[in-house]
Amino acid sequence: MAQSPGTPRLLRRLNDRSALELLLSDGPLTRAELGELTGLSKVTAGQLLARLEERGLVEVTGERAGGRGPNAALYGVVPSSAYVAGLDILPESITVGVADITGKIVVEVTVDPLDGKDPVKAVLNAVQRACNSARIAQSQLRSFVIGTRGVVDPRTGEVRFSMDLPGWHVGVLASLRRTLGASVIIENDVNLVALAEHRYGAGIGQDDFVVIWAGVGQGLGVMLGGRLHRGITGGAGEIGWLPVPGEPLPTDVSRPTSGSFQRLVGNEALGGLAAAHGIPGRTVPEQIRTAVAREATAYLDDVATRLAVGVAAVAVVLDPGLVVLSGDVGKAGGPILAAMVEQAVARVCPSRPSVQATRVAGNPVLRGALVAALEQAREQVFSDTV
Repeated sequence: MAQSPGTPRLLRRLNDRSALELLLSDGPLTRAELGELTGLSKVTAGQLLARLEERGLVEVTGERAGGRGPNAALYGVVPSSAYVAGLDILPESITVGVADITGKIVVEVTVDPLDGKDPVKAVLNAVQRACNSARIAQSQLRSFVIGTRGVVDPRTGEVRFSMDLPGWHVGVLASLRRTLGASVIIENDVNLVALAEHRYGAGIGQDDFVVIWAGVGQGLGVMLGGRLHRGITGGAGEIGWLPVPGEPLPTDVSRPTSGSFQRLVGNEALGGLAAAHGIPGRTVPEQIRTAVAREATAYLDDVATRLAVGVAAVAVVLDPGLVVLSGDVGKAGGPILAAMVEQAVARVCPSRPSVQATRVAGNPVLRGALVAALEQAREQVFSDTV
C-alpha cells in the first residue's frame, strides 16, 4: 500500500489537526502549553497558531498570568468557524439541533413534518427554521446527520426499510445531498443513541457495550471496539423481531407488532401488565414512574424479567459487559429498573453484564446525531488547514 511521504506540508497538516483537537479538549491554551502537549518547539507552535489564526480557526480568548514578564495569550478554537446540524425524524415531528464546531448546541427547534409525504421538503423546512433561529446562513452548516426509525443500508447510506416513515425510501438521500450538499448522512436512531451514550452517558470509556431501546418500538445499538456495528444490510439491532419462547413467531414483517420480543415488551404488553398489577397511568412510562415511586416491586420485577429475555439473548452472543437501558421505558425506570434487569439476567444467563440506565440528558437521538455530524465536520475543517 502506498504511503504518503513525510513532506513539510503533510507534517504541518498533522500538527495543525493535533493542535486543534487539543484546543477543543483541553483549551484554551497558551503557546507554551500547546507546544508542550504537542511536542513542538515554542517557535513552531507560534507559527502554527499564527497560521490557524489567519485561517479563522483559532483566536485569542484571554490571558494567563505567569511569573515575571507579560501575561501569556490564551488561544481557543473559533466557535463560528463551522456549524453542524443533527435531526431526529419522527412521524409527528422533526427536531433539529445546530451546534458550533466546539460542540456547543446553539439552537434546538421542533417543527411539524408538513404532510410527511415529501421528506426532502420537510427536512429543508426544518433546517431553514433552525438556521433562522440560530441567525446563521444555511451555507455555514458543514455536516448534516439525520436519525430515523428504520434500517439504513451501510453500503449506500439509503433507508432500506422504515415502518413508521414510509416516505423515507431509496432515493431520499440522493435528493437531500443534491439540495444540502454531499455531507448528509442518514443513520438509524438507536445507533445514534449508542454514540450519545459513548460520548456523554453510561458508555463513556467503554468500547464494547450495547444500548437497548425500550419504548415505542424496540431497538438495539451495538458498539464494538469503539465503533458502531451495523451488520451487512444495516439490520443489526432489530431486536423487536427476536424470537421469544411462548410468543408466536413473526408471520408478517410488514406489521411492527408481529415481532416476538415486541409482543413481550411493547406498549400493549406492558400496559396490560400494569393494569393487572393495578398500576395507574395513561402511558407505559407514566406507569413505570408511578411504580418506581410506589416501590411496586412485583410489577417492576415482571417488567425486568421480560426485558431480561432480550438482554440475555444479546449477552450470550456478544458478551458486551455493559448494557444501557434507554428509550422511554429505560429512562422512566432509571437505576432501579436497571438493577432489577441485571438481577433477572443473572438468573438466566451465564455471562452477567452490568445493566445501567441511560445517562444522556435531553434528546439522545439528537445528541448522537450531533456527535456524528461534529466528527464529520471536524475531519473536513481540521484536515485542510495548509
